[in-house]
Amino acid sequence: MNISTINNSIQPQRDLLLQHSLYTKVKTIDDLKHFLEGHVHAVWDFMSLLKALQSKLTCTTTPWLPVGNPEIRYLINEIVLAEETDINAEGQRQSHYEMYLDAMKACGADTSAIEAFLDDVVETQNIFVSIKKSGLHENIKAFLDFTFRVIDKGHPHEIAAAFTFGREDLIPSMFTEILKNFRESFPEANLDKLIYYFERHIALDADEHGPMAMQMVTELCGSDSRKWKEVEEVSVQALEKRIALWDAIEENILQHDLASI
Repeated sequence: MNISTINNSIQPQRDLLLQHSLYTKVKTIDDLKHFLEGHVHAVWDFMSLLKALQSKLTCTTTPWLPVGNPEIRYLINEIVLAEETDINAEGQRQSHYEMYLDAMKACGADTSAIEAFLDDVVETQNIFVSIKKSGLHENIKAFLDFTFRVIDKGHPHEIAAAFTFGREDLIPSMFTEILKNFRESFPEANLDKLIYYFERHIALDADEHGPMAMQMVTELCGSDSRKWKEVEEVSVQALEKRIALWDAIEENILQHDLASI
């Protein structure tokens, strides 16, 4: 098994995700706000997948030791550098999550729910408790729970699978579709920061992070057929959770649209 095999295995889920009806439901600025308020949870927990990989694949403690494969160390540190301390639209250093929050605020989306959730994570010191007690849609809870179950299990190749095939590999195509609708539907809205965020992801993930993440999975699995099978299973589950997340956001948009009639 190899990357091509995994891509073939997950193609049905990729097609469902990239052809999801959610994209056609974002028709007004209020729809866009509801989309952002749901999607921000995926923007946030992506960073935990990334930092889990850095923790597993590089040395983040003292005394320092040359942990693992130097090529993998380079790959993950290069991705961390851009995701955690990239250049925002004003030329300042920010994580992509912080860029997303700023973009939400600029177009009038509500950031209080995700900020309250993170406050609770700090207070409980237990991500699973915070997820369970939150008022989030059950699909969003399941999405977050899956991410942190994979992290908690602690197998680098499985974390890399969720990161690569459930996230990085999808972002360019997915965000391109969303961006088309934004530009056509909301010419009057303050979307400069949001468009910058999406375009930054498209450029980084298509040209750099996507291929680098694929290489990371290949390095971690090598010729171990069991690891490749586990990568396949986690990748399919990650995509199914993302589809369910999209279902939840679409449901939320439709409910608000009906309420406003």
